[in-house]
Amino acid sequence: MTAVLEHRGPDAAGAWSDSARGVYLGHRRLAIVDLSAQGAQPMASASGRYVLVYNGEIYNHLSLRAELQKKVPNLQWRGHSDTETLLAAIEVHGLSQALQMINGMFAIALWDREQSALTLVRDKIGEKPLYYASDGKRVVFGSELRALRQCPGVSSEISPDALARLLANAYVSAPQSIYHDIFKLEPGHLITFSSAAAGACSQEPYWQLERTVMPDAVSSTHGDRDAWQSALADQLSKSVSSRMMSDVPLGAFLSGGVDSSLVTAIMQQNSMQPVKTFTIGMGEVSYNEAEYAKAVAEHLGTDHTEFYLTDQDVLDVVPRLATIWDEPFADSSQIPTYLVSELTRRHVTVALSGDGGDELFGGYSRYAKANQLWSDFSRVPGWVRRLGTQAASLAVRHLPDSMHGQTLRKVHELSSLLASRDDEELYHMLQRHWKRPEEVVLGCAQLGSPDMLDAGRYPDFTQRMMHLDTENYLPDDILTKVDRASMAVSLESRAPLLDIDFVEFAWHSSMDFKVHSSEAKAPLKSELTKYLPRALIDRPKMGFGVPVGDWLRGPLKAWAEDLLSRETLRRQGYLDADAIHRVWQQHQRREWTWEYLLWDVLMFQAWLSMHHD
Repeated sequence: MTAVLEHRGPDAAGAWSDSARGVYLGHRRLAIVDLSAQGAQPMASASGRYVLVYNGEIYNHLSLRAELQKKVPNLQWRGHSDTETLLAAIEVHGLSQALQMINGMFAIALWDREQSALTLVRDKIGEKPLYYASDGKRVVFGSELRALRQCPGVSSEISPDALARLLANAYVSAPQSIYHDIFKLEPGHLITFSSAAAGACSQEPYWQLERTVMPDAVSSTHGDRDAWQSALADQLSKSVSSRMMSDVPLGAFLSGGVDSSLVTAIMQQNSMQPVKTFTIGMGEVSYNEAEYAKAVAEHLGTDHTEFYLTDQDVLDVVPRLATIWDEPFADSSQIPTYLVSELTRRHVTVALSGDGGDELFGGYSRYAKANQLWSDFSRVPGWVRRLGTQAASLAVRHLPDSMHGQTLRKVHELSSLLASRDDEELYHMLQRHWKRPEEVVLGCAQLGSPDMLDAGRYPDFTQRMMHLDTENYLPDDILTKVDRASMAVSLESRAPLLDIDFVEFAWHSSMDFKVHSSEAKAPLKSELTKYLPRALIDRPKMGFGVPVGDWLRGPLKAWAEDLLSRETLRRQGYLDADAIHRVWQQHQRREWTWEYLLWDVLMFQAWLSMHHD
């Protein structure tokens, strides 16, 4: 199991066992803090009661050490690793209290020898992954599915319902995995298995965003916007500086956007030498942010490296995606994310990113779009919208072939949006790729809407969208993408904007302070003006996209046609071959660009052919 995770920890391997109790813990080490053997895992606590393996970093471990030393003056330290600090905090305070004290990203497995209990824990935001399976007699767990697949008897039955979610969202959302009987621990949750109770387990959240959110929050500065902006600056400085803790070379991903530029600027302010920054460029002007990143780097004085993507780079990396992500994953920005990680790892071992700014400060353009759509739709009586949905569905069935493609796409989308019962359901439908994946996934249940937030408690629609994305899209898409891409090349990625103190500060703040209707991410932009001229800040948001639609008609066409052949799809028996073929042909004839729908299917097909054919 640990051997197949070597990419996540190439520096050392460790194992510990208590064969009498049937407990085996394994670890692969990427040495970042305390490179000596004193930081190796698995690690036992000073008393020997606890044995721990974990992936991640505890950023406040030095201040925790000082607090622990005051509480237990005779505490003896073997080294200076955050692993040892974490174990000491658990031993002194107990696991529950320790989890409230630590600030970091982590997936933890803790064996309590006194209680004969195994507890798995995932960090509050979901930066680090944790898969597990239990059949009542045995528990297996690991950072990636590939580790669990090494265990004889662990089920590898593919879940059609999970596949439907992949086609809808481009990812399989926690707690599901692509397999029926393997699960992902959700962010902010822990699960305990007791060997004394014949496999009994209990799962609970130890942190929840909804307990942090104050929907009608008044800033702690009592309405003083300048004081709030100053507090935001202090929180940002602390979160960035804490993530610069490292005994190995460190750098930053720099796209030229607001979030990564702000993180880089604060890093540079805290550094005695030029920060190493990295970006990916593309020949297609509409997708290329490299020129902006270069201009930001020059202004800040960083040591900047850029790499321009070619068709050959795409051809080389795409066949490897199913190996890198290990579970089907279909956000196409995975390609540049992996390549910028590969570039960065040639120079440093740790890289800071700007992830999290959009969810905390309303940065996605879809928020404004959803607000406008619901404003328009809500003026139309429900029975009229239902009638419109029925008419649109009827039109789809009777459209002549010559009108399929663009018209079909628009009618389908209008039909699904009109059917939305409320603003939140409209937002879910707006984000979906395949609006009705149950029409193409064989044997799956109809995909329902996720649980709704309490609109009474969250009267602001934008706030609810930000909340939904923080709990779902952020961990299951963005953080999954970055974790697998970076760890595939043994690079640790850190996200200062997801520092838990900063997250809680943002969610405790007034929406009026965080989100300005006239300007996305206004507080972050205001902070960035301390470091960059407005000309480098005020530009349209681009995202980290790639021209997949064109690639599927060009350099990736042969690869895709092989995976999408009718014969292959029918033999595998998971997808409706005729429906997929129609979408492929419409895309090739340029009747419409179905790049997102096709990429969802292709990433599943590539994964399936690699792991199950």
